[in-house]
Amino acid sequence: MSVLKARRIIDQIRGRSYEETLLILEFMPYRASFPILKLVYSAAANASHNMGLNEADLFISQAEVNGGPITKKLRPRARGRSYPIKKPTCHITIVLKDKSK
Repeated sequence: MSVLKARRIIDQIRGRSYEETLLILEFMPYRASFPILKLVYSAAANASHNMGLNEADLFISQAEVNGGPITKKLRPRARGRSYPIKKPTCHITIVLKDKSK
């Protein structure tokens, strides 16, 4: 997805608690919210499994979206010409921290 579409969603969840973030992402009307929801689930699972943190005490301390490589393809057009298709990608970083610390 493009950086601007992902940033529109990340700006809404930055600094919020884990449960509140899940509610916001589930009811957002944007198609880009589902991959970010999966990423937040994964980050919480990593925090609870690797660090032993409780998921109820987590909040999003840092969330950023950076641009990734652009996939370029050529689409055939009329009269033997071609038209470039540029598919942007992005790198999404989410850091969860414990409220009690």
